[in-house]
Amino acid sequence: MKKLVSYQITDYLERRGIKHIFGLCGHTVIGFLDALKNSNLEYISVRHEQIASHAADGYARATKKASVLLTHLGPGLTNATTGVANAALDNIPMVVIAGDVPSYYYGKHPHQEVNLHGDATQMDIYKPFVKRAWRVDRPEAMPEILDKAFRLAESGRPGPVLISVPMDIFSREIDTSYFERTYKDSHTTVRPDLPKETASEIAKKLIEAKNPIIHVGGQVIMTEASKELTELIEFLDIPVTRSLMGQGAIPDTHPLHVGMTGFWGTDFVNGFSSNADVLLGVGTRFAEADSSSWYDGITFDSKNTEFMQIDLEPGEIGRNFPVSIGAVADPKKALKKILEAAKDIKPEGIDRQEVRDKITKYKKEFKASNKDISEDTRFPMTPQKILKDVREVFPEDGIIVTDVGWNKNGVGQQFDITKPGTIMHPGGLATMGFGPAAILGVKLAAPDKKVITLVGDGGFGTNPSVIAAAVEQDIPVVWVIMNNNAFGTIAGLESSHYEHSFGTIFKNKAGEKYNPEWADIAKAYGIKSKKITKAEDFKEAFKEAIESNEPYLLDVPMENIPVPTDGIWNINDIYTPKDNVVDGKFMGGEIVKSKHKATE
Repeated sequence: MKKLVSYQITDYLERRGIKHIFGLCGHTVIGFLDALKNSNLEYISVRHEQIASHAADGYARATKKASVLLTHLGPGLTNATTGVANAALDNIPMVVIAGDVPSYYYGKHPHQEVNLHGDATQMDIYKPFVKRAWRVDRPEAMPEILDKAFRLAESGRPGPVLISVPMDIFSREIDTSYFERTYKDSHTTVRPDLPKETASEIAKKLIEAKNPIIHVGGQVIMTEASKELTELIEFLDIPVTRSLMGQGAIPDTHPLHVGMTGFWGTDFVNGFSSNADVLLGVGTRFAEADSSSWYDGITFDSKNTEFMQIDLEPGEIGRNFPVSIGAVADPKKALKKILEAAKDIKPEGIDRQEVRDKITKYKKEFKASNKDISEDTRFPMTPQKILKDVREVFPEDGIIVTDVGWNKNGVGQQFDITKPGTIMHPGGLATMGFGPAAILGVKLAAPDKKVITLVGDGGFGTNPSVIAAAVEQDIPVVWVIMNNNAFGTIAGLESSHYEHSFGTIFKNKAGEKYNPEWADIAKAYGIKSKKITKAEDFKEAFKEAIESNEPYLLDVPMENIPVPTDGIWNINDIYTPKDNVVDGKFMGGEIVKSKHKATE
């Protein structure tokens, strides 16, 4: 029996358990839209492709399975680029289906074709960041490519893949027998386990170490390894540090959780990790922001610390620090194996009460140091007060999606997350506009959870038409705009080095501060909104918003108070050179840390 390729693709996606597809129309994909209209798949149409790609990213983070993005060629593909790249750098699985010009018109400059440097090469646009890009040259190849695409997106270190489909291929008829292979192909790939002997070797080193640490990243959350991590650290009483993306791997309130390392890590946390004699990295890239630009002795110390590393991606093993043991393995399976080995080697476990006491004392002092500013009712509000009110009202199992700035860096440093998967940060690409759009996908994937974004006014302003998508698709999410009238982080950075904030503060030509009235704009889109006018009103307004069960926007004027930056970031040394830092290397001595100044 013959059937249109577009209809066979939707049948395939339904069999894979796909429920939503995110996208924006274009003439190359209307053949596929026709099939979607008659399928059980829900098409989430938005007003800009970057919104679609971020929403698909959020959906995949919540489901831990590949999401599907549909986009047009040319400007559709390029508009989606930032969101797909953001997913790639954060290891989020996604299958991008992109329409292309008719296969028989390649190279003739048909409408919107991108071929300045080669014919039939629009897929090259995505090659720097997707795991693989396919072009469908024959309709019969579609089923095999689909199976490969989903398997590759979800296996190893997850990430996006691209399938470029000439528009005529969607409208070709092929025999359904070509799709028979997809009924036999498994929908999961078994991840590698840790060999027993390697687990024993790692466990032995952790047990014999004087100051062991386990440093975790986002893979621990994506592989749902929190239980295994908790059991291991509690048995051996090993403290845990984390990257930004590792937030939620264990509760921030856990007595063995030290905190976030790196540029936005505190002196205590960085000092703790730099003094480790043995450090096991699990599912983390040891990225620059988490590693204080890799300056030895600041966050990590490759001269005095023995590193071991477990990751799903072979290319990450030993990339930034030399390792005595490097293992390609699923963090969940690996941590379980290490615990089993530890129980064999030391059945009684280990008690490091003094370590727990030290961590507890630090946390108590840190919170005490933040108490006054967190309770300060001055207006515009302090970011610490906003976070305090949100934490007191928002349910622990609700999901928070951050964006860029205080809402990400400050949350990573100061906001307690107690359940895995309830905080989502744009880490690798750190894209403004991620949070406001990603919550659409998160809420669709987790309809029973409260879902909000904490976002700056700069980030929200990149694409406010997310509101239209929420209205049209009836997605009850809450946008909390932490409004400091600036690209606040960059304003603080520029001020600290050049003593001005040119190009970072929102002003009109007369030099007066300017920002749209976001609450009024939200009302014009047809949703409820409020602009907070005094600090005492925010908590109640936020409670009303999350309980409304409909799209809601809160515009919250906020002071531009920089996030404390106890770690080291090489860009500071580029802008304000130091004699003891040469080409990104700390040459010893004392580093004078750059503190961001409050902007005007």
